[in-house]
Amino acid sequence: MNRRESLKAIGLTSLTTALLLETNVGEAQQKTPAKKGAAPAHHHDPVVDTQGRQPFEIERDKALYAEKFFNAHEMATITVLADIIIPRDEKSGSASDAKVPDFIEFIVKDMPSNKTPMRGGLHWLDIQCTKQFGKKFVECPHAQQIDMVTQIAYPKKAKPEMRAGVAFFNRMRDLTASGFFTSKIGMADIGYMGNTPNKWEGVPADVLKHYGMEDV
Repeated sequence: MNRRESLKAIGLTSLTTALLLETNVGEAQQKTPAKKGAAPAHHHDPVVDTQGRQPFEIERDKALYAEKFFNAHEMATITVLADIIIPRDEKSGSASDAKVPDFIEFIVKDMPSNKTPMRGGLHWLDIQCTKQFGKKFVECPHAQQIDMVTQIAYPKKAKPEMRAGVAFFNRMRDLTASGFFTSKIGMADIGYMGNTPNKWEGVPADVLKHYGMEDV
């Protein structure tokens, strides 16, 4: 699965999810607008931004960052999956380069409804890989990892017995896209420049000519 195929598979649903998650995290981390021209607070960074924050908000985020939900094996699996979904290429870094695994770790704590589906999905993935290849997902060669992902990445093509895996991978893909495209690397990847001032170059020549004012 190359980068173009990965981004095509993510589709608009994940980008919409990115906006929703950005709004949710933004509300949780920064209740007051940032100063004009300031860089946006980034939820992948474990340093809690205190600018314009209420004490209870600062303490809440510190507690979330200090808490650990996924174990080392689960984080390793998330990292491999995220980099399969958005790999590094000549234009941009990978999902892990953008600290997407850290974003996912934060989101499942900030939005606990993700905890059970994510942990259960990671366990399901290891069971399936053990059945098919005799190893857990992260222990499999890259080709076998891609084979497993292909079985659950395309809902219309997936076998009925893969439904649980499809649901998990859809969530994983959405979270990966959300984390990547709200990161500095991801925003640069799509050419997002933020708010920039317009440059006034005067009334267009064809408009002036239409009103007979080209010589004014």
